[in-house]
Amino acid sequence: MKLLVHAQSDQNQIYVFYGETPKAKCYGYMELNQDGNMIALYNKYGLLMPGSILNGMLMPVSGKLFDKFGPRLVIVPGLFLIAISLWLFAGIDSDTTQGSVLFNHILLFLGMSFVVMLAQTTGFNQLPRHQVPHGTAIYNTLQQIAGGIGIALFVGIMSSGANRYLHHSLAPTAMHERTQSMVSGLQTVFWIEFILAILILVLGWFIKKPPEHN
Repeated sequence: MKLLVHAQSDQNQIYVFYGETPKAKCYGYMELNQDGNMIALYNKYGLLMPGSILNGMLMPVSGKLFDKFGPRLVIVPGLFLIAISLWLFAGIDSDTTQGSVLFNHILLFLGMSFVVMLAQTTGFNQLPRHQVPHGTAIYNTLQQIAGGIGIALFVGIMSSGANRYLHHSLAPTAMHERTQSMVSGLQTVFWIEFILAILILVLGWFIKKPPEHN
């Protein structure tokens, strides 16, 4: 789950890019009027496309590094890059530029290119060959469930953070305050994701090279 934002209160608009499920990506652009009502919502892939292209280009490279050095020395640096990108996203505010969002997104996908497929491969390599189909089925099922739960959970946290900001605001109906409430909710989400990334980074040091099965 990734939630990215670029807000410009002086132009009465806010960009919200968020969400990646195992089978779909929900990157979007939302424009608000002075009353805070949505007047436009449409996909905007151009800003986030470089990170996705880089991710695809580095897949073969990460595979070769995986075969040469093993999973730990490849996955752990990738997790470190992901943690750094989430830490940068946690500092977003209404003055964050599109260039900053683009850089952070590229850094995030750079780390993911060294983690996602390699971690999956390492997990499957732990299984005897005759159990790989069962492991694949379980993985695909849990991936769908975790994707749905993750989006619902983090969108709920974002909404809760935004409502909490407005509850303490002196002008909760003002456009600027609504924009800041969205930013506050996103910051809460990214700090939680950053903490989870640190925990996963620590666990990454315990990854071992899987045994070879005949």
